[in-house]
Amino acid sequence: MLAQFFEKPIRVWVGLGFPRQLNTVVDAYQFAMEWCGNSPEQRAAIRACKAALSGDVDAETARGVFTAFARKKDILVLDGEMPPESGDTRSVHA
Repeated sequence: MLAQFFEKPIRVWVGLGFPRQLNTVVDAYQFAMEWCGNSPEQRAAIRACKAALSGDVDAETARGVFTAFARKKDILVLDGEMPPESGDTRSVHA
């Protein structure tokens, strides 16, 4: 697997409101695989990352699908945003 970097990293909230930066498709894939749950958005993010890793889609396509998953779970860090008061940040280690 070659590291496929995103044009712009994705930042997500983990643990007790700590940001984690995902720079590559592999980072996003590992995060989605470790996430507790089995939502349609999570499964789509995993499939998109797998497709990017196999060369079927580009890294930015996988980034878009992963970003939609993170947004749906309220863990996507937006520029200048503070940690969520009560978000779904329970599942991945920082």
